Amino acid sequence: MTMPGKSLTVALLALAVGACAPADVGSGADGGGAPPDTGADANGGIPRFEVDTSWQWPPALPDRAAVGVVTYVAVDRHDHVWVLHRSRQVPADRQHLAAPPVLEFDENGNFVQAWGGPADGYDWPDTEHGLFVDHEDNVWVTGLNPLEQSYADPTDRTDDMILKFTSSGEFLGQFGGRDRHPLGQGGNADTGSVHLATEAVVFPDTNELFVADGYANRRVLVLDAQTLQFKRMWGAFGNQPPPDLGRDASPTASAADMDLTADPDGPDIFNSVHALKVSNDGLVYVGDRNHRRIQVFTLSGEYVKQGFINLEGDDNMTACGLDFSPDPDQEFIYVGDYGNGHIHIVRRETLEVVGTFGNLGPDPGDFRGLHTLATDSRGNIWTAETQPRPVGSRVQRFRLLR
Repeated sequence: MTMPGKSLTVALLALAVGACAPADVGSGADGGGAPPDTGADANGGIPRFEVDTSWQWPPALPDRAAVGVVTYVAVDRHDHVWVLHRSRQVPADRQHLAAPPVLEFDENGNFVQAWGGPADGYDWPDTEHGLFVDHEDNVWVTGLNPLEQSYADPTDRTDDMILKFTSSGEFLGQFGGRDRHPLGQGGNADTGSVHLATEAVVFPDTNELFVADGYANRRVLVLDAQTLQFKRMWGAFGNQPPPDLGRDASPTASAADMDLTADPDGPDIFNSVHALKVSNDGLVYVGDRNHRRIQVFTLSGEYVKQGFINLEGDDNMTACGLDFSPDPDQEFIYVGDYGNGHIHIVRRETLEVVGTFGNLGPDPGDFRGLHTLATDSRGNIWTAETQPRPVGSRVQRFRLLR
């Protein structure tokens, strides 16, 4: 069995195919505090999707390798699907079979390779969180320990790093490192490290790395993607966050108590900067998960606008993951609603929610702990769920119907 830190490669090992046919999940959802059904459908230009039950999870991997808690999914320029899972969150009775944390599949769902994990020369996160594959096929990884800890050999160390690898797992660089800031104390003024960063994405036109430094910090950080040198940073509304504002200084429970009648713009700081993507036209979209909103900025950090996501939902963790529709104008944003089990279809120009699908639940097409999502060039949506624990998290594929 190949252990973390080494690679596991089998050329195009086909995944087993399920017997169920895809089910149309439409653009409306009930329960979980979903926004009212817009009634929009394909005739109104709103995308519709069907869950593809031929996509198998957990996947059939070489040597019966086991998958732990799924944390992230990404799609590269070749339409290959990349999954980040927590190999040290494989249950104890199967820990000896744990697959390396980075898994690659081709566009048809065939297994390609697996690699990653602790090794000499870099600080691999104690608990994996985010993954992104850029336009040059480089792979970026972030972590969130000790907010969530491994089942095997848990630690209290803070994951204050971003790692860069080639697509085959060769180490290229590291920004930050382990234990740069104690949990509860922010590092929002630190230009040499992150503090439990959630997502890092590259904008090809400028070759800059935009980082959602948002589990223990409250900011967006921008680095040179080649040299990993600091360039700029900002917080909510384009302002600099308080330097020491950490995880404990803005508890997520308070986010549900926002009084938008008194302050219609919401809090002047980010809560959990959990999602970030940069559009083709150079706008930065930030998911402020526990404040139920998306804020939009220019590349330089100038605030443009914001939109709220599912204010009526029972749970405040709504703007958790996001990606764009693949049309040239990227007309829609798909937003993963972690706490309420939905995907919201948002018109990018207005930030208006125009459709919603999925509910809280275990059935295909529904979600438990919808952590992030990604779109491929054909318009399909791939989702990663982190719940239930210790087993049960999964990746799903939703096929675009138009």
